[in-house]
Amino acid sequence: MAFVDEVQLHIKAGNGGDGVVRWRKEKFKPKGGPCGGNGGKGGDVYAEAVVDLGYLDHYLHTKHFSANSGESGGNSSKEGKNGDDLILKFPRGTVLKNTITGESHELVEVGQTIKILEGGRGGLGNEYFKSSTNTTPYEWTPGSPGEEADFHIELKLFADIGFVGLPSAGKSTLLNALTNAQSKVGAYHFTTLDPHLGDMHGYILADIPGIIEG
Repeated sequence: MAFVDEVQLHIKAGNGGDGVVRWRKEKFKPKGGPCGGNGGKGGDVYAEAVVDLGYLDHYLHTKHFSANSGESGGNSSKEGKNGDDLILKFPRGTVLKNTITGESHELVEVGQTIKILEGGRGGLGNEYFKSSTNTTPYEWTPGSPGEEADFHIELKLFADIGFVGLPSAGKSTLLNALTNAQSKVGAYHFTTLDPHLGDMHGYILADIPGIIEG
């Protein structure tokens, strides 16, 4: 049997840093030539699969996440620092759907990492625009924005092992003993009406409702 848990998140990659206008400082030459550096790239966003099946609880209260933006360029043709990437963790079996593009990503194996948003490109500094006909360029370009989207996050897990048996055979007691599940236990038949799931070292165990002889 499968269970589904869902969250909605707004996620943004980092913006690219701006290019800048700078000039070399040389003796007797107030403007010794352009040396404005390019901006750094914005951070990308990745989704990583983890073994903790309850990890979606981390997103119950915080719904907005952003990677760092790149820094602006500097003097002496120095390129701005790239923004740090953002890695968001989700349980294995999670499907992430970009509600803007419709693209979906599925995390199947623990440790699997998928890029879900691209950071913006850094802008160009004035040194880039230097030419034989433009020796003192004042042109520069801003960094481009990082990708941004709302994501529908859905956890779909199927049991690795199912406990099947007659009513009151002790299936719920066994599940509770092996996992942190709190499957209802009672001294009467059909205490379990719906499947209950538990996690044991990354394996999903299922307590299946009792089977009727017939």
